[in-house]
Formats: sequence, structure tokens, C-alpha cells
Amino acid sequence: MDDLFDSATLRYRATQAPLADRMRPRTLEEFVGQDHILGSGSLLRRAIEADRVSSVLFYGPPGTGKTTLARIIANTTKAHFVTLNAVLAGVKDIRAAIHSASELQRLHQRRTILFVDEVHRFNKAQQDALLPHVENGTVIFIGATTENPYFEVIKALVSRSRIFELQSLDETSLNGVLDHVLKDEERGYGQLNVILDKDARNHLVSTANGDARSLLNALELAVETTTPDESDARHISLHVAEESIQKRAVLYDKEGDVHFDTISAFIKSLRGSDPDASLYWMARMVYAGEDPRFIIRRMLIFAAEDIGLSDPRALQVAAACAQGFEYVGMPEGRFLLSECCLYLATAPKSNSSYAFFDALKYVEDEQSLDVPNKLKDANRDAKGLGHGADYKYPHAYSAHYVPEQYLPEAMQGTYFYEPSGLGYEKDIVKRLEYYRSRDAEMDLKKRLSRYGGNLSARDRSAEEDSAASSDESKDDNSSTIATENLSG
Repeated sequence: MDDLFDSATLRYRATQAPLADRMRPRTLEEFVGQDHILGSGSLLRRAIEADRVSSVLFYGPPGTGKTTLARIIANTTKAHFVTLNAVLAGVKDIRAAIHSASELQRLHQRRTILFVDEVHRFNKAQQDALLPHVENGTVIFIGATTENPYFEVIKALVSRSRIFELQSLDETSLNGVLDHVLKDEERGYGQLNVILDKDARNHLVSTANGDARSLLNALELAVETTTPDESDARHISLHVAEESIQKRAVLYDKEGDVHFDTISAFIKSLRGSDPDASLYWMARMVYAGEDPRFIIRRMLIFAAEDIGLSDPRALQVAAACAQGFEYVGMPEGRFLLSECCLYLATAPKSNSSYAFFDALKYVEDEQSLDVPNKLKDANRDAKGLGHGADYKYPHAYSAHYVPEQYLPEAMQGTYFYEPSGLGYEKDIVKRLEYYRSRDAEMDLKKRLSRYGGNLSARDRSAEEDSAASSDESKDDNSSTIATENLSG
């Protein structure tokens, strides 16, 4: 089995490998960033320095040092270190590594550290093949992944490993990487006279997006393609830096964490009524090649779930966006996405549509109740069984409303819907206040309790105030209220 970290490989990399590979830190002292897990006295640092690393999972974006940390452990440990790449390895390779580890343990009492790069690429069967040997101590497992291990790695393996999350490098750390490369005469460009303009440096750092590998790849292209001038200097201007960075590929696996994290940030920005953040996260998705129809579907759901009756037009706008996009397509369809996004972000919010799920839970938890006779279909058996008897037709009454109990008798006093009082639901609140004041007159106390518990103190106070106000003014204002609140 080839060991990616053997001495011959390292000698080759020192002279012929890409800059990013040549400049990999070899010790903890050379490692840049990740102070939250590698700072002085930290658990991981102590474990590496004491050569007592247990099974761990390194999780984080590309270019943050996951594989490099594994190499540092390989350089410092006295244990046998074996590497597998999950993209290339199969169960056969896992078994071979386990067999070798078992023999070393049996014959020489020597530990084996098994490093699996891109471990999320192993399927469940491959991960299961590792599990018993991690449990019994045949191997110490180190995994590296760009995906959330709680979703992409089997639970049993996660529970037996300590997870360390690596973060994207900040600009200070990336500038430190650049400084080290430009000074290192053995592996970097210290032997060359490289002049890196300040604006070129800033551009390289800002477009690296926290990825040291991306930064070094761009610098390498800039330096290696720049001809030395008369003084043997390689001048890296902003123009050269811009040329060395083509359109940056955004980390966005449509089945991975970033996909779900980005759509989550988008929805939460809409819900938080932040149009700028909403546009930004949507732009991230579109730039990365997300299917616009997926974004539109989420906006349709959002319009009903988080805006609802506070602005009924929101659902119409989202539906029009969906229909219009099928006619327009991309790239002009981005105008439709933008308009819909901005409308949803700036609309009043209400999640009162969740009232349905309260009703659904009631149906799931409680026994089925009979439909009251007065509400039953009177077309078939009104005479024989009395179905539909005593039903009051609302349109036959003033304001097209009549106090009536439409729930089963055992549910009287239960309510599910509570309008937010924002946007169009302000009008709904007024209507319901009028209806409920009329109900109170008929002793139909429909708001005695909300499903799942009694009215809150706030609601009881509001009910009492509403009832008192109704008693004082019902004689003078009932017809006015009906006209104002039921018009339109």
C-alpha cells in the first residue's frame, strides 16, 4: 500500500510539487490559524505533543488545514501511520490496513493511526468495516471531511471520535501565509525577488475566501507566469493578481452542508425582514449554480408559512414569479427572483398559518367527534334524522354574520387561529373582535381556551378589556362596527 507521507514523496514535493503542497506546515509551530483548537495548552495540541492522539474527526472548509494536521501528527507520532483516500480506497484497502495494524499490534505492540481523507466519501458499508477495529483499539482513527460529520459519518463512528471543527482562515492568517511563502528560500519564493504590490496582496487575500490553498495557487500562477525585469524582480501588480484569479468556484455541493446552510441563511434573512442579506444569500446560490426553481419553491413556501394573511399578495407574487420564470428562464429570470425576494423580505410577517397544525394535532390526539346535526348535509335525510335543522344561514342576518358554534359541543371554547395584528391581519383582528363581541352577547365564549392550555394572562386581559369596551358601546356602535369592519 502506498503511503502518501513517505520520505520519497516528501522529497519530491519539496522541489516539484505545487506551491500549496510544498508549503504545507511540517510542525505545529509552522501551522497558521485555528487557535481555538491548537492554541497553547489546548486539548488537541497537548495530545499531538504528547503523542497521545485518540480517534478524531477534522471537519471544515477546504484549505483550512485538515490534511496538514494529519501530516503533522504523522511526522511527530511514534505510531505506524497509514493513509487512505476515501475517493480511491475500498473495503479491500480498509481490510489490508486493518490486517497490517493487527500484525504490528500482535508482534511489536505498536499502535497504528489510520488517516482517512474525505471520509464522507465512504459509503455506510465502508464506514461499518472500520467500526469494530476502532472500538477494539486496533487502529486510532483520524478522519478529514468538508461535510458535517453528524450527517455524513455513521453515528457509531462519530460517537467514538472527538470532533474538531476548523474554520476558514481570517485575513491576518492568510497574510501570514503569504509572508512565510515570500521569505522561505527552501520551499517558497524566498530565493526569488518577488515584489507584491499592496493592492495585489489585498486582492489575493480577499478572493481566497479563507482558503490557504486557493491563495497559494493564485500566487503561484502569478509568480510563475511573470517574467523578471532588468533587475531580476518579479513585479506582481493588481492587474497580474486579477489575471491569476479566474472566476472563483464557490464551495456549494447541492447535496452537502453548504447547500442546506445557505438556503437556511436565505430563509432566515427573509423572515428577519432583511432585504440586503436576503439578496446576498440568494446571489450566493445563483452564482454557485443552484437551480432557480429550488429557490422559487422555497419562496412559495415562505410566502404562505411566514407571511400568510398579513399580506395575501405575497403568495400571488411568489406564484407569479414561478410562472413567469418558466416563460423567461435565465439569465433574465434573475429579475423575477430579485423582485420576489425583495417583496417577501419587506412584507409584514405572520406565521398564523401554523394554526392548521394545531388543529391537526388536536385531530391526531383526540377522539373523533360527531359533526353537529345543524351542520350536517340536509339534502339527503333532513326529514328522517333532522340533519341541518336549526342551521342559521349567515347571509340572512345583518352584516352577514350570526353568532353560532361551529365546532362540536365538546370543543366549545377551543380556538386555533390567532392573527398577528400586522398588515392585512389588522383588519382580520377587527373582524374577529366584532364577531367575538357578538358571540359574547349570545354567551358563546369561543375564546375560553386555546388548544393545549388556557388563555395566557395577556389574552385574558385583552378579552376582558374587549368585553368591557363592547358592553359600553354596543348600543351606539354595533351597526358602525359592522359596516366598517366587514366592508371590502
